[in-house]
Amino acid sequence: MAANLVNLEAVGKVYGTRALLDGVSLGVNEGDRIGVVGRNGDGKTTLIRILAKLEGADDGRVTHNSGLRLGVLTQHDSLDPAATVRHEVIGDLADHEWRGNAKIRDVLTGLFGGLDLPGLGQGLDTVIGPLSGGERRRIALAKLLIAEQDLIVLDEPTNHLDVEGISWLAGHLRARRSALVCVTHDRWFLDQVCTRMWDVQRGDVHEYEGGYSDYVFARAERERIAATEEAKRQNLMRKELAWLRRGAPARTSKPRFRIEAANELIADVPPPRDTAELMKFANSRLGKTVFELADVTVQAGPKVLVKHLTWQLGPGDRIGLVGVNGAGKTSLLRLLAEAARTEGEAQPVAGKVVVGKTVKLAYLSQEVTELDPALRVLEAVQRVRERVDLGKGREMTAGQLCEKFGFTKEKQWTPVGDLSGGERRRLQILRLLMDEPNVLFLDEPTNDLDIETLTQLEDLLDGWAGSLVVISHDRYFVERTTDRVFALLGDATLRMLPRGLDEYLERRQQVIDAAAPAAAPAEAAPKQKPAAVTRAAQKELQKIERQLDRIGEKESKLHAQIAEHATDFEKVAGLDAQLRSLVGEREELEMRWLELAEDA
Repeated sequence: MAANLVNLEAVGKVYGTRALLDGVSLGVNEGDRIGVVGRNGDGKTTLIRILAKLEGADDGRVTHNSGLRLGVLTQHDSLDPAATVRHEVIGDLADHEWRGNAKIRDVLTGLFGGLDLPGLGQGLDTVIGPLSGGERRRIALAKLLIAEQDLIVLDEPTNHLDVEGISWLAGHLRARRSALVCVTHDRWFLDQVCTRMWDVQRGDVHEYEGGYSDYVFARAERERIAATEEAKRQNLMRKELAWLRRGAPARTSKPRFRIEAANELIADVPPPRDTAELMKFANSRLGKTVFELADVTVQAGPKVLVKHLTWQLGPGDRIGLVGVNGAGKTSLLRLLAEAARTEGEAQPVAGKVVVGKTVKLAYLSQEVTELDPALRVLEAVQRVRERVDLGKGREMTAGQLCEKFGFTKEKQWTPVGDLSGGERRRLQILRLLMDEPNVLFLDEPTNDLDIETLTQLEDLLDGWAGSLVVISHDRYFVERTTDRVFALLGDATLRMLPRGLDEYLERRQQVIDAAAPAAAPAEAAPKQKPAAVTRAAQKELQKIERQLDRIGEKESKLHAQIAEHATDFEKVAGLDAQLRSLVGEREELEMRWLELAEDA
């Protein structure tokens, strides 16, 4: 039987007049991997701080096992700004000692991309003081993971990590013997790592077995049985469950609930998006042209990030854009945004960007737009628009949309200056959507948002008819809201990935593996492909991507025609034959694309 490490008995904590925790009793045992979820402000961080004895409880008792080795990653590190990375992470170990330690090598490579810490100017001898918050956070995480712990407590460990870093961290934590308690909004990470969930709600903590997918099912079932007043939230949970069950297989490695029960619960839930209907509506709002790039070069100062890019963003396209840090994702969006703002007058250093005449762009950048702190939340939204048209005769008032984004009637009268970072982010997204754009660029939209708000945003985007580009390290959000993934892999080219983020991680691993033998003698180096072969492959890749875009448009039109002539069986049969032919053509092109990608 697993030993008990930490116990909370009837713990209570009050801030002002609000009880964040009310008589909470919980335990953490050896081998537990617990994910903590809940709305911002409901007490997740307070719970784990009390659990780690970083903060005292007002009532109840917290007990640690004798000799417990506890490691904690808080949202604010305690690193010495005058110290070097070597001093904080490696300590007094000699080079041959730490380089011979497999765990230290794995942690440094996983978090920094190499033993020499290539992202930091002086490597291990970099002084911590001048570093950014994200770099300091990686250092604090590395220091924690290198040590031996019985229990690790992590508060938002995936913040400032890219897709590769998050994937590595998930694998590392799965392989550790330490128990884990983790607060995170990254749902993919929760599914990969956790075997139990704590849901912090209104002073109480509900426990669930399994990862995030299991939690979604169990909570939807509990709400279906228990609370008719929670109908709105229940429907959202059932919708997400439907996506999880119908989407990528095996999102949880150990299903803990009957598959039949899950299928019964979602039997009447339609797919998240009616793609054909949304495409039809998007075409009517945008026409044929949204953004067209011809032989474009993107630069940031003197550095060339993307070159010879020929690409289209069409009406109704929903694109996930991923890539290594510094590869040019944000720079590409800024270039398109500036072209849209100037109606095509602002152009790149080379090539041409064509902007559709009907494009109305909303761009959510990583920086939170400053608003008058004296404005009330509702006033800040009403200054954009009083009502918003959601299409198909549906509309919402500013107040209703505020409620959908978690701003209750009382919260709507809160001054903007009193909002938390996550709440300001929510308000920023809300104001963008209120302006009824038909093209939406979202750059790291999940920063500071809790899972419930993310679910609300995903639900809203499901019915939003327009073109969408999402840059995010949140794998779950990218897979949930987009239909195709493109990647900037650091080689100045943009590539479509038919298998999405799994393929991206595989390609990045290939790049890392290929770079590994670079230090070997020259005669052992693999033979390079001629530059002419690589250029020809890249050219054909871009041609295939344009063909795939056109096929996608044709497929959407055929779906719409099939729906329109549903009662004419002869007509439907003919359209279905055309559709099957297109699907076959698309599959052949995708296979050719994969072959060429190796040459490129």
